[in-house]
Amino acid sequence: MADHEFMSDQAFHDDFDAPSLDDSTWSPYYLPQWSSRAASAATYQLADSCLTLSIPTSQGLWCEGDHQPDLRVSGIQSGNYSGPVGSTVGQQPYRDGLTVREQQEPFWGWTPAGGYVELRAKADLSPRSMVSLWMVGLEDQPDRCGEICVMEVFGDALVPGESAAVGMGLKTIRDPAVPQDFEAVRLPLDLREFHTYAVRWGDGTATFSVDGVAIRSCQGAPTYPMQLMLAVFDFPSLGGGDHVPTFVVDYVRGSG
Repeated sequence: MADHEFMSDQAFHDDFDAPSLDDSTWSPYYLPQWSSRAASAATYQLADSCLTLSIPTSQGLWCEGDHQPDLRVSGIQSGNYSGPVGSTVGQQPYRDGLTVREQQEPFWGWTPAGGYVELRAKADLSPRSMVSLWMVGLEDQPDRCGEICVMEVFGDALVPGESAAVGMGLKTIRDPAVPQDFEAVRLPLDLREFHTYAVRWGDGTATFSVDGVAIRSCQGAPTYPMQLMLAVFDFPSLGGGDHVPTFVVDYVRGSG
């Protein structure tokens, strides 16, 4: 695959006003090559100019019987592909030796190699759930797999109505050129209210901001095309009842 196949050199804005998800940009399946489209489909709705990702109590486990800990997830992503069934070629394997269960044809929505990404969103979490917007290399080459995490919040790191520990930064994954430079910064915000989370990156530098205020900057950011990953997660092994976590997204926008 060549870089010119990737959709990157343009401004991007999805305010989720349409009656259906834009399937030229988003795939509503979370890393389906390790599971299947049927078993990784997101629970979501579009209403009031927002995308709401949720995990109802009836939703099954992702990669049941293999992924540890048990995980349920509703997510959308702006790229995906895999090798054939039985191969180890695929994005974001969660353990060594993981093999493809359902082959995925190459899909590239918006995949910038630098620029700006901003999310406006709110979430309702329990101590066993989390939300995140992150970007990962397409892995069209095995080492192009580094991560830029725009925001990551765990429900057990909230002081409801007062503050949240917002994770942001770089993650090496399997790319030795990308440093592990990630930090959860406690900020005085109520996650149940709308806030904006953003990153501006280029020439190896990534600067992260919340509500227009720069929080931290990292060196060594990937310079290859990245796909967006946006999801809510639930970890049933932590217990805690029947709360349905939600991630309400007003818009995603950026330039690349």
